[in-house]
Amino acid sequence: MKEYLTLSEIQKDLREGELTCVKLVDHYLQKIESQSHLNAFVEVYDDEARKSAILVDEKIAKGTAGKLAGLVIGLKDVLSYEGHGLQAGSKILKSYKAPYTATAVQRLIDADAIIIGRQNCDEFAMGSSNENSSFGPVLNAADTSKVPGGSSGGSAVAVQAGLCHASLGSDTGGSVRQPAAFCGVVGVKPSYGRISRYGLIAYASSFDCIGPITKSVSDAALILEIVAGADEFDSTVSSKAVPVYTENLQWKGKARVGYIRDTIENEAISPEIRRHTLDLLEWLKAEGHEVTSIDMPLLDSLLPTYYILTTAEASSNLSRFDGVRYGHRSALSVDLESLYKKSRTEGFGDEVRRRILLGTFVLSANYYDAYYTKAQRVRRLVRTETDKFFEKFDFLISPVSPTTAFTIGEKTEDPLKMYLADIFTVQANVVGNPAIAIPNGVDNEGMPVGIQIMATYFGEEKMLSFANYLTRHTQKGVIAYNANQ
Repeated sequence: MKEYLTLSEIQKDLREGELTCVKLVDHYLQKIESQSHLNAFVEVYDDEARKSAILVDEKIAKGTAGKLAGLVIGLKDVLSYEGHGLQAGSKILKSYKAPYTATAVQRLIDADAIIIGRQNCDEFAMGSSNENSSFGPVLNAADTSKVPGGSSGGSAVAVQAGLCHASLGSDTGGSVRQPAAFCGVVGVKPSYGRISRYGLIAYASSFDCIGPITKSVSDAALILEIVAGADEFDSTVSSKAVPVYTENLQWKGKARVGYIRDTIENEAISPEIRRHTLDLLEWLKAEGHEVTSIDMPLLDSLLPTYYILTTAEASSNLSRFDGVRYGHRSALSVDLESLYKKSRTEGFGDEVRRRILLGTFVLSANYYDAYYTKAQRVRRLVRTETDKFFEKFDFLISPVSPTTAFTIGEKTEDPLKMYLADIFTVQANVVGNPAIAIPNGVDNEGMPVGIQIMATYFGEEKMLSFANYLTRHTQKGVIAYNANQ
């Protein structure tokens, strides 16, 4: 069976009788089995997916199918799907089943998407390499000695390797965009509050966003269009009307594009990332767009601000996993205190324990003002600076990560090096703005390179249109580069 780039291509063949959802699901199930070494899926819904495919085929025949008919999609293991396993990649939730379905997942199902399985991720979405999962690491399909990025690594690899057509992941500091860049696919982090977080296991509640991972910008736009919008179960979601993103994907006019000088000139950036980013910026100039370099005074404060605030929120959010109500309970406990200590020590992995400890420290009475309060003030300053930027520019363009996918085990012994992988992606989460990662060629070793576009708050419509326009250049770049290998 041919590999489809967009859902519209699948739906065309479904309408013309060249394809059925049953054949499509069987195709993906066979690929999941043959590519099991990638470790992208932790649970596959074989029978259920086939039954859903039969129902969708019947709806297509009757002309009553929803907008996502023919979409076979996987869910990151942090999204609730009633009656199905939900572990967040952690031993502490072993054997736990979701008691309800997340709003975003339900909206996919209501539009006739077919859920094919649950995808591997860093434990509680904490990581940049998908090496922190209790299910073991996910491997990058482009080079299995490399990481796929994290925390939505399984979701990105599943799309990259053609194990499903799309995935739904979560992004707290780049966890959709960075793996998308490492795997050569499209990843969208929407504005905070654009998609309901009801049914998403919380890491850092004021940062977490659900976002799609796809092969094309048009599919990302369609999925966002379906799952976004008001929800009575989430008081933080916006009630603003959701634009019909798919009807406005043709970019018109000239854009005002800014890029932070240090994201290009910094010595930590690999030469290949720098070259591909500069090539794209030069292409934009040649196309008549306004491209301007700027300095952002608070750039060095972004990563510390992000990690102080997210670890603080994680410390609070993960306090519920105590061995009392649900999840792992230590058999070695002798009293209530030992129950808490032993259950959490046995159930949580090293990275999750590290972040809980950091978060507890910054929230402690002696250090609250010195760290947490100060980080909140810096967050407000970054928000102000970002708003000023978007008064002058339409988009902020940057690399997604300083390097392409690194070798498995390369950074596990140095958490600070691992955290630096998020340096270009955390700004969108700190301020709540939307951002998208799209492929931008491959490096000398054939590993995917990504480019990030950030827009103003609730500026998804323009961002998706511009990203779709940029793929005219970036996809040609991939083809030309591969032809020279």
